[in-house]
Amino acid sequence: MRAFTAVALTLGSAAPAFAAGGGANLGNTDFVVILAFVLFIGILLYAKVPGMIGKLLDDRAETIKNELEEARALREEAQTVLADYERKQQEVKEQAERIVANAREEANAAAAQAKADLETSIARRLAAAADQIQAAEASAVKEVRESAILIAVEVADQVVSEQLTATEANKLIDASIQDVDAKLH
Repeated sequence: MRAFTAVALTLGSAAPAFAAGGGANLGNTDFVVILAFVLFIGILLYAKVPGMIGKLLDDRAETIKNELEEARALREEAQTVLADYERKQQEVKEQAERIVANAREEANAAAAQAKADLETSIARRLAAAADQIQAAEASAVKEVRESAILIAVEVADQVVSEQLTATEANKLIDASIQDVDAKLH
């Protein structure tokens, strides 16, 4: 059928050339071009080129379809991975917030403990300073008393030695010996 169509086209297109009276004149370029074209189309049809081109186009369409399906699958996988990473990022963010909150609580607790320790230390130092002041006062009072006693003894010794005679001194010594003897026995 194809061969018949090719011959009919050839003869149908050659009819104007025959009508002009030239017949099959190879000097007519129009005729040569038409003849070459018809021959070329006939060869293409005989070699089944349109079927091959159709098959190539179908194969290319199938390849494109497969690539589109693969791209769609990759896109869905990428969306899944993106959602997974976004979820993990949210979890990491929440964990970081918890860590920061715990660190703040620990820092506040450490600051409160340091403040309490400082207050305890200050109270101990104030108590130690108060004890030192009391000890210094007691020591100063003791020194003053001892000095006052020594001065009083010296003054009394001078007064007694100036006013006391030897017999009175002996009487006082004897009375002191008896007083000591009475207290010891």
